[in-house]
Amino acid sequence: MTYAALEDLIERAGETEILQVADRDGNDAPDPDVIEAALVHADNIVNGYVAHRYGLPFVQTPDLVRTWATSIARYYLHRDGAPDQVKDDHKEALAALKDVARGMISLPDAAGQEPQQTQGVHMAIHPDEVFTRQKLAGYND
Repeated sequence: MTYAALEDLIERAGETEILQVADRDGNDAPDPDVIEAALVHADNIVNGYVAHRYGLPFVQTPDLVRTWATSIARYYLHRDGAPDQVKDDHKEALAALKDVARGMISLPDAAGQEPQQTQGVHMAIHPDEVFTRQKLAGYND
């Protein structure tokens, strides 16, 4: 199940806009495969930013994630160029996701609880030091 749904897109953009960008076969209904592709694309972007901080999949999709996924999917549906408002929503969603990745925004669920954060071990492996006192002995004379 994706973070956002067709209903979220219609609520955000209106049925007329969604029909204009997602009815590719001209039957006066959004094409399910077009909608699904946009929503999956949005999920992939969201997951790319939040996966290292939160355990995925979310048990319950946080409202902020649904909002951002809707904005990203809407932008993706405008394959021939999005209007400025849609571009701005997309940019704001990406900026907020970057803030999540940096730890500046947390993602509470509808009950106000923050999803489980990942418990990772951070290790740094580096080569031996090149310039040490022992290796540089005699160069200062």
